[in-house]
Amino acid sequence: MGIDFKTFGSVVKHITDARYPVMIRGKHGMGKSETVYQFAASVGLPVVERRASQMTEGDLVGLPVIEGNRTSWNPPDWYKEACEKPVVLFLDEIDRATTEVRQGIFQLTDSRTINGHRLHPDTLIFAAVNGGTHGAQYAVNDMDPAELDRWTVFDLEPSEEDFLSYANGKIHPMVWDFLNQNKSHLEHKGEFEPNKIYPSRRSWFRYNDALVKGDMLSDGEKSKANAQKIYHIGLGFVGFEAAVSLKDFIVKYEAQVTVEDILAGRLSKTKGFKLNDNLALVEKLIQSKRLTPALTQGEKENIARFFFALPSEAAMKFYTDINSNKDMLKFVLDFHKVSVDGKTVKDYIIDVMKANKK
Repeated sequence: MGIDFKTFGSVVKHITDARYPVMIRGKHGMGKSETVYQFAASVGLPVVERRASQMTEGDLVGLPVIEGNRTSWNPPDWYKEACEKPVVLFLDEIDRATTEVRQGIFQLTDSRTINGHRLHPDTLIFAAVNGGTHGAQYAVNDMDPAELDRWTVFDLEPSEEDFLSYANGKIHPMVWDFLNQNKSHLEHKGEFEPNKIYPSRRSWFRYNDALVKGDMLSDGEKSKANAQKIYHIGLGFVGFEAAVSLKDFIVKYEAQVTVEDILAGRLSKTKGFKLNDNLALVEKLIQSKRLTPALTQGEKENIARFFFALPSEAAMKFYTDINSNKDMLKFVLDFHKVSVDGKTVKDYIIDVMKANKK
């Protein structure tokens, strides 16, 4: 069973504090490497990264030198660095490495030593592989029980909300809105057909960068004019289904409900929304980071009107999400007191809970 990024982030330091190596397993393009780099930044350590799949025995153990009447081994520069100062030593694609290289890594994860050269006491070891529950879909080698036993292994299964939260502000708002409302296009689930292009979290970032660099999303009219080009570019990044869906979304983008619409009370634009549309709008509002005490009283009342008009399932998601977000604590306290047409948010929540019990 996998864990999401948030859960992984809450437990991994307990492993590294004990100086045990951590292996992350998961599908391609999901952000495994980025997770390692984010962790390294959080503990203030530089990353020394090596692709195990590109290494030979010499790249791992170094070269022999003669000292007096005996031979010793000079470690390679990256390993020497990990021995001389604390770093996050990141060994990527171990399950694509040769058997000889993996045997050397076996010793490293077991004793933190290769050929007598010991890692710095505060150096942390991480690995990322595609194997595990998804291993059959990749050209990777199986890892035997003794090899795996040297690692603390986590199968990462990031949630859609993980991605939306991370990508907010890092990709164009139009692309973010599309993925928020079309989560099925975020990444492929199920078996992969040979040679077919599928979307991944990584490919969406690359697709977005290409569109932004080409100034193809700068405003609504320009985006519409570029819709066909955007589609053809998307074929190479995310495949046919996702590319054609994004093209259709861009053509109709002006009809999308924005956070500003909600704050301004333009709720008639949500008329006819289905549950999934409302859930997507709730996600957009929460991810906008606009829910703060700095909102005017009128804006808070408009959010309350939006809240009251939501289907019960979407309303409970909204209420649960804002209460579980520590950054919104002050907003939640204010929001409870907001009154619309003689009813406070607090009273409305009580009524909804009573109705759900019946």
